[in-house]
Amino acid sequence: MRNRLVYEGASQLEYEIRQIVRKAEQIAALGIPITWENIGDPIQKHNTIPGWIKEIVSGLVMEDSSYGYCHSKGVPATREFLAKRNNALGGVQITAEDILFFNGLGDAISKLYQYLPPTSRIIGPSPAYSTHSSAEAAHANSAPLTYLLDPENSWYPDLEDLYNKVKFNPNISGILIINPDNPTGMIYPHEYLERIVSIAREFDLLLIADEIYSAITASGNQTELLSRIVGDRPAISMKGISKELPWPGSRCGWMEFYNRKKDPQFDGFCTALENAKMVEVCSTTLPQKAIPAIFTDSRYEDYLCTKNQAIASRGEILSNLFSNMPQIYFSPTRGAFYNTIIFNPAFLNGKQRLDVQNAAARELVESWVNPEMPPDRRFVYYLLAATGICVVPLSSFQSDLSGFRMTLLEQDEETFTTTFTRIREAIIEFTSEG
Repeated sequence: MRNRLVYEGASQLEYEIRQIVRKAEQIAALGIPITWENIGDPIQKHNTIPGWIKEIVSGLVMEDSSYGYCHSKGVPATREFLAKRNNALGGVQITAEDILFFNGLGDAISKLYQYLPPTSRIIGPSPAYSTHSSAEAAHANSAPLTYLLDPENSWYPDLEDLYNKVKFNPNISGILIINPDNPTGMIYPHEYLERIVSIAREFDLLLIADEIYSAITASGNQTELLSRIVGDRPAISMKGISKELPWPGSRCGWMEFYNRKKDPQFDGFCTALENAKMVEVCSTTLPQKAIPAIFTDSRYEDYLCTKNQAIASRGEILSNLFSNMPQIYFSPTRGAFYNTIIFNPAFLNGKQRLDVQNAAARELVESWVNPEMPPDRRFVYYLLAATGICVVPLSSFQSDLSGFRMTLLEQDEETFTTTFTRIREAIIEFTSEG
């Protein structure tokens, strides 16, 4: 080409959660059924949407206004509803003008990093959620900046690591939390959040919270929302309906701006995000219109409670299967619907494999692996070829730890138990080699 078309940061745009699908499709073509544990799509895992939610959406489908453009920032009535909903919880008070809708949180995340100066970095947790880490690294033309989550301490953040990285890297302009966390299923404790807010205050940083899973918690756990602990710091909360309802195909997410007028730089950044959405005209109209009716329906709280109880029950199955295995580190899922398992390095040698009965699949997986690749990727590829179970290697989540992420979404408990029993057996077989 006459001029260069690909910019430096494009090499950072990786999403193994989807990329592993390409290899799974090759295995499926050999006649091996695939069990998809790579992505948090409740619909793919047989989640049934209640009839009353479908009735609300069906009624809106009959309204002509559902087919048109909406206000560039989002449907005014919905933004007003969400502002009042936030304010009722206490903490930072907002208005409808502090809410901006996007075509899903993927769109919101992309815009957030796109409109930051390349020298302004956002530090986020590691293991990292790929959409955040890839977008942040791409905007900066550099590797992502991360602070550590500790697998031996319930995946809680290493606050000393975070503090030192912020202190000695003046380009860091903000701190990201994902609460509950993806991929670990951890919920940030109140005292940890308070310390993160104090770090932001000391170094005059923006706080960003991806709270898409905030309503999805196992029994006895609750998410501390950013708006309740942020105080007077400039902050952005990112929310949506793709996981909670669940309606991932709606592509409907939003940002809430906290303390916007307390800092002119932050106010200008919010304005840039609003203008970017204005250029696109608006986000999807129909799902926005559905939000108030669904969230205020008398059946909604019971529906959410039932969903969370089911996830907690599956979490207990995982605990029974994976606790007290010397080959791995296992922490129970507290929020969201993921779990991340870490291999004990003492049980890895970089040469291990699983028995693959299908000769064509065995030949294929052996063409994928090599001694230099991370051992967790090796395990994931062999697991896929041997069992058809598709999980995601943790090394693709900007982590030096070897492990993998799986979901707690399978609705059929017998199928769920069978799948994770096979994973347990695969871990034992894989780590017994060598």
